[in-house]
Amino acid sequence: MYKHLLDYNDGEELEAIVLIKNSQLRHTQKGKLYLALSFGDASGEIRGNYWDATNQDAATYSSGTIVELDGKREEYQGQPQIKIYGLRVVGPEEGYDLNQFVKSAPEEISSMKDEINQYVFEILNPTWNRIVRYLLKKWDKRFFDYPAGKSNHHAVRGGLAYHTLSMLRDAKAIVDNYSQVDRSLLYAGCILHDMGKVLELSGPVATQYTTEGNLIGHLVLIDEQIMLAARELNFDLESEDVLLLRHMVLSHHGKFEYGSPKLPALLEAELLHRIDDLDASLYAITNALQNTRPGNFTDNIMSQGGRRFYRPKNDEALTKFKKLE
Repeated sequence: MYKHLLDYNDGEELEAIVLIKNSQLRHTQKGKLYLALSFGDASGEIRGNYWDATNQDAATYSSGTIVELDGKREEYQGQPQIKIYGLRVVGPEEGYDLNQFVKSAPEEISSMKDEINQYVFEILNPTWNRIVRYLLKKWDKRFFDYPAGKSNHHAVRGGLAYHTLSMLRDAKAIVDNYSQVDRSLLYAGCILHDMGKVLELSGPVATQYTTEGNLIGHLVLIDEQIMLAARELNFDLESEDVLLLRHMVLSHHGKFEYGSPKLPALLEAELLHRIDDLDASLYAITNALQNTRPGNFTDNIMSQGGRRFYRPKNDEALTKFKKLE
């Protein structure tokens, strides 16, 4: 009976069935090839290097492959890793399902769906309310199943809905304090801003970018979905209501260098960008800290400019917080 990946302690030899979540063929300083691998199962994710690799190894042990991993858990610079003894590809006849190796968001899908629908009731503008309802119904299964990203943040099953709900909670707190903000527009923007990822990403298992995702991107994809919904609902496509909602999603990355086709030009659009960035950053930092021992620094977090964050030895709030991944 195999144990989960994160059930092993440092120094303990392991034998586990895992999913290769990411595989990259790299060169050492001496020019030799190795595979930088990330292994995962329902308990979490650990990295390991497969030394003296070949191009054939890279093809065999590619992302999305289920393997039997033989090795030992070690610690390197305060972070867990696997010293790999051997890898074996697990065939379909062995009865393993990719879904067994996917980590899920820390809240139940049904409860997230109920709470998000409560926020929809507070979108009082009829145009925005109907478009949001239309698109939530259209993409219901994917929206509550897909991750919010391939790797940077909320890269778990249900991560897109979890990210959206977390932003809505932040938006509520802000609007309760700043009454000049249009609650309906901000809530609508929160719900729709990343919905294009149901088309940009391939799904929660071995997530990859789709052709649409690579060529167009989720900002433009959701803008197109808003236009299609407005046309289907017989709204005037040139009305201010439709234009404001489109601007919310098209500007939510905040800066041109972040892939935003427009800069925020509405108070609510600026808030949407900042709430999105806040939630993504807090998730990435928290996830890294949860996988770091107290008294140590995290690995470099690329989404945070490569910075490392320290986990205090006494961190009661973080210890009690729900495990993200």
